[in-house]
Amino acid sequence: MTSTACLALIAFWLYLSDADCPPGCLCTSDIVNCGSVGMEKFPSVLPSTTCTLDLSHNRLTWLAPGTIHGLARLNVLCISHNQISLLSPAAFHNGSNLHHLDLSSNRLQTVGRYPFQDMLGLEELLLYNNRITQVESSALMGLNNLRKVYLSLNQITEFPFFSIRKHSHPKLVTLDLSSNRISRLPLDDIVLLPVTVQRGLFIHNNSFVCDCSTYRMFWHWAKEGYEAVREFKDEYSCHIFGEPLISINFLHRPHFFDNCTIEKMISLISPKADIRVYEGDQVRVDCTGTLSNVVLSYSWDIPHKDNMTDLIQNGTLRLNKDGSLEILSVQPRDSGIYRCLAVDMVRMINETREVNLTVDTWHLSTEPFRTGHTTLLSCAITLFIILVYLFLTPCHCGCYRAPATSPAISSFGEDHKSLAFISEVSPGSSLKLMDKCNTDKHMVFLELPMEETNGNQSRI
Repeated sequence: MTSTACLALIAFWLYLSDADCPPGCLCTSDIVNCGSVGMEKFPSVLPSTTCTLDLSHNRLTWLAPGTIHGLARLNVLCISHNQISLLSPAAFHNGSNLHHLDLSSNRLQTVGRYPFQDMLGLEELLLYNNRITQVESSALMGLNNLRKVYLSLNQITEFPFFSIRKHSHPKLVTLDLSSNRISRLPLDDIVLLPVTVQRGLFIHNNSFVCDCSTYRMFWHWAKEGYEAVREFKDEYSCHIFGEPLISINFLHRPHFFDNCTIEKMISLISPKADIRVYEGDQVRVDCTGTLSNVVLSYSWDIPHKDNMTDLIQNGTLRLNKDGSLEILSVQPRDSGIYRCLAVDMVRMINETREVNLTVDTWHLSTEPFRTGHTTLLSCAITLFIILVYLFLTPCHCGCYRAPATSPAISSFGEDHKSLAFISEVSPGSSLKLMDKCNTDKHMVFLELPMEETNGNQSRI
């Protein structure tokens, strides 16, 4: 092949590779950069090999259904600094391989569930610097691989902290809600967050109202060295009596907080208990401890990752008012560490208890006796004792031997039809039999003689 033909082939290949590259964009092997090109719509044609797509600093206003259809390899999508105010419920359909989504600096107002429900592999979600006022409780549902969520610089007044739990978001380490409009925190939900989430919960620069409970929590986080407080210690402020013009810092310990009992913000750990049960048993795991307040909230961390709400609804588990957890029919998969967290929100005290549950299956060699087995064994032992007594017990008393013949019996008739039995005992031996046992008794079955009476036989 000549050099001219080779050059022509290379040029043709480059032409084919650039055929799907949008005008004004830079396309490499798996990266497409369309930033700052004045684009008003999401490009309809893109290289199928695209792994990273940058559409930032454009004029996009919304994302239609099936926006990323055909981009099976897409891992990173950056659409920041646009004018997007609406996300179609199916905008990211087939986006299970997308790991990083940047929608920051747009005009979004609500974060709902449906735009993100297909993004099962999503790890980082950037929504900061929008106009978000509401985050639905199901917005992050199903995103089990989520590690970092950024919602700062918005207008959020409430956040559904109760939707973040270890079983639902086991990998979450960063939740940024800083620079919003949150005035009061649902402390009973926040203290139930996994420790990894509490360490990375950025909620500084909000519109907090000064109160002792919030102060105790921030003081505890600062004492434990949580990154979110350590790095932004000077930005944890509050408004006295809700007045925005009178603001003080939480963590500088001014005179206003001198009466707050910070020493009671402690975490107590009760001794670990071990329970061994058998498959099919009904088990009750207590959450008892030293807390005595009648107003306590309880939460459980169970070994398997099933949703506790579903297990309670289908009758597998039962959560009692005293915090105890009942497993109605325990199975081997239920073995493991059960952790109970009891929280006293009045005194800001929380107590943890661990129970190590081991579920054994029934085996003949290890199965303890039950009622049926005990009854059967008792019957066998009793029968054995009776047989020993009948066949092996010796006679320790003098035995009386009867004479060979009895005077009461003279002969046997051949035509006797009926039977009777008598004992061969001599008349003079009746007194001796009262004192001595007789083991040589002979039982004789006799046919009594019959006599003719008027042509008929009668018994005599």
